[in-house]
Amino acid sequence: MSALERVRPSEPHMPVSPQLAMRVAILGGLAMAMFAIIFFRLWFLQVLSGEQYVQQADANRARDLPIAAPRGEILDRAGQALVSSRTTNAVQIVPSALPAAGAPRLALYRRLGRLLGLSPAAIEALVVHGRSNLRYAPVTIKTDAGTGVLTVLAERQNEFPGVVQQPVSIRDYPHGEMAAQVLGYVGQVTKPELKMRAFQSVQQGTVVGQEGLEYYYDRYLRGKAGVQRVEVNAEGYPVAARLSPTAPQAGHSLRVTLDLGLQKASEKALLDGIEHARASGKPANAGAFVAMDPRNGQVLSIGSYPSFDPNKFAKPLTETEYKQLQGNSTEGGPLTDRAVNGTYPTGSTFKPITAMGALESGVLDPNAGLGAGRCIYVSTQQFCNAGQADYGAVSLVDALRVSSDTYFFEVGELANSHGDVIQRKARELGIGRKTGIDLPEELTGTVPNRLWRAHQNELELKCRARTHRPSCGIVAEIRPWSVGDNMHLAVGQGDLVTSPLQMAVAYSTLTNAFMHGGEGTVVTPHLGLEVDDATGGLVQALSPPPARHVHLNYSDLSLVMGGIHAAASQPGGTSFDVWNGWDQAQHPVYGKTGTAQREPKEDQSWYMCYVGDPQRPIVIAVTVEQGGFGAETAAPIARLIASKWFGRPAKFVAGSSKTR
Repeated sequence: MSALERVRPSEPHMPVSPQLAMRVAILGGLAMAMFAIIFFRLWFLQVLSGEQYVQQADANRARDLPIAAPRGEILDRAGQALVSSRTTNAVQIVPSALPAAGAPRLALYRRLGRLLGLSPAAIEALVVHGRSNLRYAPVTIKTDAGTGVLTVLAERQNEFPGVVQQPVSIRDYPHGEMAAQVLGYVGQVTKPELKMRAFQSVQQGTVVGQEGLEYYYDRYLRGKAGVQRVEVNAEGYPVAARLSPTAPQAGHSLRVTLDLGLQKASEKALLDGIEHARASGKPANAGAFVAMDPRNGQVLSIGSYPSFDPNKFAKPLTETEYKQLQGNSTEGGPLTDRAVNGTYPTGSTFKPITAMGALESGVLDPNAGLGAGRCIYVSTQQFCNAGQADYGAVSLVDALRVSSDTYFFEVGELANSHGDVIQRKARELGIGRKTGIDLPEELTGTVPNRLWRAHQNELELKCRARTHRPSCGIVAEIRPWSVGDNMHLAVGQGDLVTSPLQMAVAYSTLTNAFMHGGEGTVVTPHLGLEVDDATGGLVQALSPPPARHVHLNYSDLSLVMGGIHAAASQPGGTSFDVWNGWDQAQHPVYGKTGTAQREPKEDQSWYMCYVGDPQRPIVIAVTVEQGGFGAETAAPIARLIASKWFGRPAKFVAGSSKTR
């Protein structure tokens, strides 16, 4: 076979159709376009946006922790420090860096506890309570641990994994328990608080005001927090790094109306009165005072006993410690501000208010003799003077001077048929309504009347129906308002409860109306005077307007003021013995004792007074729970406070009056 014969002919080529060629061209174009887009995107990310993503990656491994700004000072009216801040080293635990739970962690807590004087359980409780949702955020275990402790931690760091030292700014209360309920305290903002309007812009971990002035003026005192940057790994745990912090800006200072010297003297006077009452066999377990300028509502001194040291809140408190400060729900504890939120029957200190209501409504003739006999009777119920005393039939001025209960029982009986004349006057003067003081909480109290009684009956019935109990204790018995209720109200008893602050407002209203011919103002009590910056420059003046204006019949008012002036300056007056030797011509005293019954407890001691002066008038309210008669305990405290204000020798003078 020849070579030509061995060569096979090639397969014939099929021609490519135009449609197929078009499809191949389109697919190729799409592939090229996709590759171009991918290439451009890679170039954009790597070249044009590379630096931006590097920064974001860096930010992703950095976390911000707030650095609490040094809080502004709280100063008294003369510029003396009541509250300040200082820097100290704190012992802290980073929860994420602790050894594994169980024996290793317990061993660490034991070593640390021996060093700090804390039990392992206490350390664990502090860690659990202070742990936030940020694993890298440290929890403060102890502030002011001392140089010895800090040295040991620094030298033996390997033995204390997760334990660090950190400079922190803490609050300093140089006067300890003085005015603690009013000044308040600070602490780290809690999760519920972060939802509050007052803390909307606050970062977790920031120290904020928790009570008192620290809370009310927190937006000024807090300053602007700094930022400590913490580097974390991919799992969110902190790692060693050096990231520059942003320094915090200190808060403004707050100047308040309190007079430091008067505040100290008032606190001591309250303790002296309590000790005197205890020496005579009375429990005298709590008390409060308020001293106020009746012209403008500036609070000159205010205090409550028992008190607490707000410096304790500079370190974390356990739940048990905090509950001890709170006390129980009925009696309260050291955290309770009894001057503002203590609500009590007032006893006879309410009688001037009763008198004004009865006089201005035309119910009472001030010259008519009322109250003869030891007791008066309504049906089978008797209403008697304290100690069954018989003052005879007396006029209004003498009834106030000797504090005749039978006189005011009759006034209450007369007023009952004319509606709520006593109740309306009480509310007009500031009783049973919030005063508007610049503190976070204030109770309203109760001025009972027919509508109030009907509402209480309704609540009692609903409670019984819901709980199937024979009595819920809202009212002792379901019945309508009675004349006896109005008679008890007239002498500051029954269901009437109010606070020393509200009583101070009411007496200030009577006082400034007396100064101005019957035209008076219901002052708004306040503690804030002005906010200043770091250089002392004024940021904002704080001077709230009066709550409302009142017009009181000057003739009626003069009789009432004359009666309580006689009670403090004339023989037979309920507090005459207390003010014996006081210069009534230079600084006249208008005072009213009160002894309120609080079954089954001992009587509550009250005293209200206004001490006149053209430049420095003062209204003082004092009450001592289970302190006995007003003249024996509360009135001497008021004299000590007035003595300090007017620069007179301090002298505790107990009265002998046994009236209520």
